[in-house]
Amino acid sequence: MWDQRRYLEFGEQRNRPAGDLLAAVGARTARRVVDLGCGPGNLTPMLTGRWPEAVVEALDSSPEMVDAARSRGVDARVEDVRDWRPRPDTDVVLCNAVLHWVPEHVDLLRRWMTELPAGAWFAFQVPGNFESPSYAATHALIAEPRWRDRLSGLLLTPDSVLPPIGYADVFADVGVGVDAWETTYVHALSGEDPVLEWLSGSSLRPVRAALDDSEWEHFRAELAPRLRAAYPQRPDGTTWFPFRRIFCVAHLR
Repeated sequence: MWDQRRYLEFGEQRNRPAGDLLAAVGARTARRVVDLGCGPGNLTPMLTGRWPEAVVEALDSSPEMVDAARSRGVDARVEDVRDWRPRPDTDVVLCNAVLHWVPEHVDLLRRWMTELPAGAWFAFQVPGNFESPSYAATHALIAEPRWRDRLSGLLLTPDSVLPPIGYADVFADVGVGVDAWETTYVHALSGEDPVLEWLSGSSLRPVRAALDDSEWEHFRAELAPRLRAAYPQRPDGTTWFPFRRIFCVAHLR
């Protein structure tokens, strides 16, 4: 279950990669623009603002996120990205921080490239931080006897995504031009246990779903000091949180 309040707690930092991704899309006009995995609808206005003449389509697999998007005035619907098929007039697709949750997403990319019309743009970004200290600390905790049987296998792993050159090969193999790159953002977080709060709104979602309220609070209490040690707070209260992301912008000629 998605907790949109926690997810949006770091909205400025989470939105920045989407802005960088969108800036690399060269479409001047568009008939239909798709926010594929729209979450709480916080990025959809970027699409309507960029292409005001387009039909904007927004979808997400989480009913909670779709409800949040609708509360923002976004005409979103519940649909799994695995089931989505582009309509013939789809000119731009933005897929922000979604595909790492879909093990078969490389096959989906290949399929979508055959279904999109000539001239279409498909832009996505995924986290590339699965070997970071935050993941190492969480994996180590989950491996301990108290949690192992309940939580083993719930966290994403480095092979959940490809490196930029891996995605470049995927698109090149189907004859699609692509710009692929990676960026490590150094986020300046504040507050008590900010890395734990960040993770609680994203990568720890499957863990939260597997635990009751009491167990979840115990898990957080055990993880918090490990994250504080991995990401120490500066004297001014800032916690630096490096976060690597992988970007691809494909253009069907």
